[in-house]
Amino acid sequence: MREAIHQLKYQNHRAVAEPLAQILANTVHHYNLKVDVVAPVPLHSSRLRERGYNQSEILVSWLAKYLQIPANTKSLYRSRKTRSQMTLGAEERRTNVVNAFACKDNRLQNLRVLVVDDVCTTGSTLDACAAALKLQGKAAQVWGLTLAKAQ
Repeated sequence: MREAIHQLKYQNHRAVAEPLAQILANTVHHYNLKVDVVAPVPLHSSRLRERGYNQSEILVSWLAKYLQIPANTKSLYRSRKTRSQMTLGAEERRTNVVNAFACKDNRLQNLRVLVVDDVCTTGSTLDACAAALKLQGKAAQVWGLTLAKAQ
């Protein structure tokens, strides 16, 4: 799993996104999660320019097809640039992403949103996304789903 995520995230091997999204879809079905829309954890515009793509957005596009529900890649956005979470401890991760996400419209209002990322370490990023979706986007419910849990 680690190698597949690295291939997608750092080497732009988009072909691995489809089978990874199938794993995510199987998880949604296994746990019988009731969701209306899927959304990726957004990258800051500067990081998106550097990398050229958002790996979570690629996963979401496949996942939406497998689940036969819409994907929303525009409403949730990263409102400020943050440090990379990779080298940070748990408390630093939490403070790094506080108010780092925002919801720019009401297209997710009253919907059950599944937020997708590649890896979860402390859950801080997903928590920050959920807070923005619930407070600003008025989402009814927010679930987070990742491919892996980091140690």
